[in-house]
Amino acid sequence: MHDAASLHPGIGTVTDAAIRPAAASRVPASIVAATVAGNALEFYDFVSYAFFAVYIGRAFFPAATPVASLLLSVAVFGVGFFARPIGGIAIGAFADRAGRRPAMLLTLVLITGGTLGLALTPSSEQIGLAAPITVVLCRLVQGLALGGEVGPSSAFLIEAAPDGRRGIYASWQLASQGAASLVAGLIGLYLTATLTPAEMQAWGWRAPFLDGLAQLPVALCLRRRMPETLHAAAKHPVSTGMTGLKRQSRTIALSVLVVLGGTVSTYVGSFMTTYAITALKFPPATAMAATVAVGLTTLLLSLAGGWLCDRYGRRPTMFWPRAAAALLTVPAFMLLIAQPGTAMLIAVSGFLAALTAVSGAASLIAIPELLPRRIRATGMSIAYAVGVSLFGGTTQLIVTWLMSATGNPVAPAWYVAATSAITALAMLALPETRGRALED
Repeated sequence: MHDAASLHPGIGTVTDAAIRPAAASRVPASIVAATVAGNALEFYDFVSYAFFAVYIGRAFFPAATPVASLLLSVAVFGVGFFARPIGGIAIGAFADRAGRRPAMLLTLVLITGGTLGLALTPSSEQIGLAAPITVVLCRLVQGLALGGEVGPSSAFLIEAAPDGRRGIYASWQLASQGAASLVAGLIGLYLTATLTPAEMQAWGWRAPFLDGLAQLPVALCLRRRMPETLHAAAKHPVSTGMTGLKRQSRTIALSVLVVLGGTVSTYVGSFMTTYAITALKFPPATAMAATVAVGLTTLLLSLAGGWLCDRYGRRPTMFWPRAAAALLTVPAFMLLIAQPGTAMLIAVSGFLAALTAVSGAASLIAIPELLPRRIRATGMSIAYAVGVSLFGGTTQLIVTWLMSATGNPVAPAWYVAATSAITALAMLALPETRGRALED
């Protein structure tokens, strides 16, 4: 697939010659790889912070107690989420005006800057107050990038997919996030197994961020070769800009609630490493096994969710796993607490991640399918970024506080159960989109 007739490799506007892969043809694997590689790297850099929150808290947020230091660290983790709606609106609108490819190139540039600053900032012991301020700024830049990534990349995947295979193609969106968690977990497992606690605290936690930076040039190269799927000629004024968004306000509002349950479950899954260390008193190397289990399960079961979507429809594929999460998360946590061990930690983490992956993949397919092409990236970005910002950005802070305030290690499970129940109801209110033609 050649892209000479689409966009200039830089940031620009779509020409009338912008192309879309023929719906009936097979899209080259390199095109999907370009989307997946960039998406995975951006999420890898973002979630690595969550996995190493204990060490980052000690480096940049010294406090009177370890719990206070951890709370400050996860609070800054949440700061990145509050920049997501801004990135989602600005970059999503840019993707709907200029094209999917330049928007996805822009998000890679932003994530590079934020991650570079985080990896190289000296500790607060060395430069004082400048250290936590710099970390906060870097998290904001990362949040802008992630807020603007999901909408354009999701729109691109469903627009590039052959007829009848939008589910499996778009499921790579969430699968790539699972790959990011898997790689971050494997690196964390290796580091915690080979480095002493002092080495891990001194420099080991920085290694994953530097490794991610080394891979970003590859992702940039792949994305420069992508075709464009936004037709410049397919402009319908009534469905563009704020007018189009207002016409889709009900869909976007329901989509935010759909994102709620998956987001909370995802970030509780990311929190399992910290949870295992602080609440269950597991050694760091053992706790990292939860991250590996979550990442691998998300990678594989997201693709399964995409296949199920194409075969049975979006609504049942996203509803039933989310309803199961509402009912089974609390018993699963109680079982883990009653029988703590590596095998049980992996089993519970993997089981909950499986439910989230299947349901989440279907959700991230259905939402952009419901939106017209000229506001698809913006609408998807707003729904995802707002949902993740309001609920994902506060999840680790809330569950850490709940456990501290109540002394109950099952508190995270109750939070997952409650939000999953709300999301399941919102899913029932969305129409089925399997077999439905994409709106132009």
